[in-house]
Amino acid sequence: MSSQKEYLEQNKERFVEELFELLRIPSISADSAYKNDVLKTADAVAESLRKAGAENVEICETPGYPIVYADKIVDPSLPTVLVYGHYDVQPPDPLDLWTTEPFEPVIRKTEIHPDGAIFARGACDDKGQMFMHVKALELMNQTGTLACNVKFMIEGEEEVGSENLGWFVSRNQEKLAADVILISDTGMIANDSPSITTGLRGLSYVEVKVTGPNRDLHSGLYGGAVANPINVLANMIASLQDDNKHITIPGFYEDVQELSDAEREAMAKAPFNLDKYKKALDLSDVDGELGYSTMERASIRPTLDVNGIWGGYQGEGAKTVIPSWAKAKISMRLVPHQEPEKITALFQKHFEAIAPKSVKVEVTPHHGGLPYVSPTDDPGYRAASKAMEDSFGKTPVPVRSGGSIPIVALFEKELGLKSILMGFGLDSDAIHSPNEHYGLFNYYKGIETIPHFFKHFAALKGE
Repeated sequence: MSSQKEYLEQNKERFVEELFELLRIPSISADSAYKNDVLKTADAVAESLRKAGAENVEICETPGYPIVYADKIVDPSLPTVLVYGHYDVQPPDPLDLWTTEPFEPVIRKTEIHPDGAIFARGACDDKGQMFMHVKALELMNQTGTLACNVKFMIEGEEEVGSENLGWFVSRNQEKLAADVILISDTGMIANDSPSITTGLRGLSYVEVKVTGPNRDLHSGLYGGAVANPINVLANMIASLQDDNKHITIPGFYEDVQELSDAEREAMAKAPFNLDKYKKALDLSDVDGELGYSTMERASIRPTLDVNGIWGGYQGEGAKTVIPSWAKAKISMRLVPHQEPEKITALFQKHFEAIAPKSVKVEVTPHHGGLPYVSPTDDPGYRAASKAMEDSFGKTPVPVRSGGSIPIVALFEKELGLKSILMGFGLDSDAIHSPNEHYGLFNYYKGIETIPHFFKHFAALKGE
């Protein structure tokens, strides 16, 4: 029987081609036109789990897209790891900014990925990272080294707020019983600087609409006499932050957890090069809340960002109109102990209050999620740290991420389990953006590291 490293080396090319097959399916959960593709992807994930040696593979129906469940119980007396991931992806727009087709994966070398990276929508978020766990299961089964029981819960609605995951979890607590949840939907500092995510920001996501006249108007005949909803919306959005990038919504910072000087000093020890950061984004300078470093702004501080804004004429050439309405999508990233429902309510009250009488305002809440901080002294974190030390040759750094995975707080509430966020992506992998990619080094390193986590978690839980 071959060793884990030998098995990985012998099957590298196949592991990539099988991932390619998954990446070719446009499983865009936000667009109903792709419903059949999302369902097809669920079937493909289930089949890949069967081939990897999982048992009790099920495609579990929900009010929305299905959840793929599978398990491999080697010994009921051993600890159980519940692996979470998602098979849906973000829309690929804008398509004209992709170098290659978003659902035709290709491998290209980059400065950061000299061994090559897989370019495709979902390559990193989260098909590539989720599929590492499927291949790691195959590797452990084929080499006789599966040290724990394992369960899989792979959903198809993460990119639209995991609307039905809570419904599923609350109805399947016995099926999902485990000792820890392992998630690879985050990243690490760099390929030579492994890290484990110990904190996530929460989220409040809203859509706003400003309506003026009952129809588009001629800007010559009505300009200057009737409020322009786009102008009004732009002014209202601009007022949501002051010159120091401090959010002006009353009560917004009321529950924000402030880190101590010692905690901020510890964060500052994580490797970070501001010049490289700016160069990678083609920026002359960074921006953000006064009094905080770039790393702090992107992890421990709440934010407010416009994710999309539209209205009026957007076709080719000119059309001189005052639009009837304007819309925007706005997200607020939250930190402990901010509650998304409270923040959404504060936003709505304030946004309606600052609207001039010349327009009507509608605020439509979308999905949200709680922030999360994971302990670094429990068996799950210690197992992840030892596993990454085995595969990278150095101890990973605990870091807080600016992203949001709302279901982590849900899992703790419903299942009473901590989640270990052992991701292998990089900030430069362009997730949610054109030319998303995932390094071959990272894909293989994840498959190599996951079995070490199982080994160390079984040992630590047995102490």
